[in-house]
Amino acid sequence: MLPLTINVEMERMISEADYISQDGLGLAALVKAGEVTARELAEVAISRIERLNPKINAVITPLFDSALKRAGEPFEGPFGGVPFLVKDLISTVEGVPTAAGTRLLKSMPATQDSELVRRWKRAGLNILGKTNTPEFGLTPYTEPQAFGATRNPWDLSRTPGGSSGGSAAAVAAGFVPLASGGDGGGSIRIPASACGLFGMKPTRGRTPTGPVIGEAWSGYAVEHVLTRSVRDSAAILDATHGADSGAPYHAPAFTGSWIEASRRPPGRLKIAVSATPMLGKTVDPEIVAAFNQAAALLSDLGHHVIEAAPRIDREAFSMAFLTVLAAELRADIEETARRAGVPVRAADYDPSSFGLGLLGSAFSAAELTAAKRYLQAVSREVAVFFEGVDVLMTPVLASLPVRIGALLPKPAEARLIRVIGAMNAGWLLKAIGIARPIADATFDFIPWTPIFNVTGQPAASVPMAVSAGGLPIGMQLVGRFGDEAGLFSLSGQIEKARPWHNIRPALD
Repeated sequence: MLPLTINVEMERMISEADYISQDGLGLAALVKAGEVTARELAEVAISRIERLNPKINAVITPLFDSALKRAGEPFEGPFGGVPFLVKDLISTVEGVPTAAGTRLLKSMPATQDSELVRRWKRAGLNILGKTNTPEFGLTPYTEPQAFGATRNPWDLSRTPGGSSGGSAAAVAAGFVPLASGGDGGGSIRIPASACGLFGMKPTRGRTPTGPVIGEAWSGYAVEHVLTRSVRDSAAILDATHGADSGAPYHAPAFTGSWIEASRRPPGRLKIAVSATPMLGKTVDPEIVAAFNQAAALLSDLGHHVIEAAPRIDREAFSMAFLTVLAAELRADIEETARRAGVPVRAADYDPSSFGLGLLGSAFSAAELTAAKRYLQAVSREVAVFFEGVDVLMTPVLASLPVRIGALLPKPAEARLIRVIGAMNAGWLLKAIGIARPIADATFDFIPWTPIFNVTGQPAASVPMAVSAGGLPIGMQLVGRFGDEAGLFSLSGQIEKARPWHNIRPALD
């Protein structure tokens, strides 16, 4: 009878092709129906990661043994038994380091699960490992020196974006149907666009940051997931939303169901559209062409489409935003050194993050406060714009995903940062005006996304096109503060009109 038992088990084993054809809720339904077990899902996912991860370097901390053990236990929640990966930043998994892309934290295990990790587990997700991120989540590419570059499954010579680049690459490669991300300047939406995924940045305060963190990046950063389907994103937000104890602020209360909203027609919306860069200066013609096609689709779906966008003083905004980030980075660097029991040393950090942190040490408290006040004033002005429209659509990126290494500091720049760092002379970086070229290089690539981290509004990246060279292009949908429901509804309508699930990279 033993061979017969083995054959039955082999027949029940889900194939990789079937596994990657399903979203998270689809896999959970198979487990619930008894057509596949949670262990079988974990085994297929692990096999795929072991075979393909060396190509893309998305998973940096495998947790396979604990995942297989967990797969043998009962699961509750809408995603019961579904494999999941956690971005190695902000979210903590008890007993596992949260390195945040830096060398100094690689061997420091977390003492507890963060609240959002607890909620992901209660939703039934089975954590298989942690994913790569740039140091402190700073850059819109994922190339930390501590773990190496993550590559885009659609083109291994290009970036998957950042800072949730490891998670995006893992989902695009079919390792898992969804993975966690955090977004402080576009870090869910940027890699979602680069990798052909759906990525929702919820309203500020919608998901918990505790029990250790009060607010991340002055409240600009919020965590959620990157998914292959709109409904997965909506369902996991249904399962995880709500402030935790001691939260510094709460998102507007929501008593409905976001997954129901994703299935509901949105009605006729007034949608402003603009491909004019708010912070950068140029946009790739291929991005503009995709944007025009997306605007035409919205019109075809019956929406009232107008050409309009909030007015932003690009230089004032970018410098104010950079000032806040520089201060946050300096605090991260000093906290990391304190935890590691070492002095702050340039050699322990990547040049991009250390350089910005060094600049942060040169800003005064008055300059930081002035920057925050300015950004709050911008938020007020943007809110007034949204009194007249339901949704704003822009591209996510101004160009196609750049090649690996293209946005890294040049060798001479890196040497300069290390020399000035050894002198602890952040004032010198400020004096030579290094902030302006940093801002220009960054915001030329992402000229839209950071604005809506500052305002706190929900914003999503929706797959809308594929370039002539076969690279995904996403469009950003921005809703009013607290209105994820409207974005899920519109995104679901677009997904139905232009399905993207069967468009996958030829990684195999």
